[in-house]
Amino acid sequence: MTDINDLEKALGVTFVQPALLEEALVHSSYINENPDNNLRNNERLEFIGDAVLGLIIAEKIYTEMPDLTEGQMTKARSTLVKGDTLARIAGEIGLGDYLFMGKGEEATGGRTKVPNLEGAMEAVIAAIYLDQGIYAAKVVVSNIFREEWQKLVSQGVEEDYKSMLQEITQAKYQSVPMYKLIGEEGPDHDKKFTVDVSVKGKWFGTGEGKSKKVAETEAAKAALRAFGEDFT
Repeated sequence: MTDINDLEKALGVTFVQPALLEEALVHSSYINENPDNNLRNNERLEFIGDAVLGLIIAEKIYTEMPDLTEGQMTKARSTLVKGDTLARIAGEIGLGDYLFMGKGEEATGGRTKVPNLEGAMEAVIAAIYLDQGIYAAKVVVSNIFREEWQKLVSQGVEEDYKSMLQEITQAKYQSVPMYKLIGEEGPDHDKKFTVDVSVKGKWFGTGEGKSKKVAETEAAKAALRAFGEDFT
């Protein structure tokens, strides 16, 4: 087990109640294999951390990205707090090395699994919040999310046209859009795909792109334009 003091240094925090940080690092598999141990797993802290992190990120987006719409703010927040992002940040500070984990879970790569790292990262944020308050939690989150935040600011927030279209069709038709590949041409290194999108058998748009995903997005954009004009 790596020295927990090194984790405090990586986080920039010295805990008043080290037991909180210790609890944040206990995976349920450890308890299962060590039932007589007095430690608790980190799932309750994970619950708090999810809420604390969501609040901190939401406030940061509201304050520092004033031109975003509500929908764009939601998209930005989900980008920053999703499991892959949290696991990547956890990996950067080596969080997996500090986890108390059952031998079975560890043998199957548990220290690098996204759900384990995501949960531990949220639990650690909760431990900081409970130990030192929201301001300390904000400072740590700002520091460890700095690279992801800069990436978000530089790249901007993409509108999720497929999700937008699905919300509309579910509300209006109680149905989801269907995407159909109708064309594929060009050599492997320069393909062009063409996709149609329909709702309940009615065509609403066509899109083209260098991948099926891009073509579907373009088709969804076309359908959204059709919705504004004639989506009856």
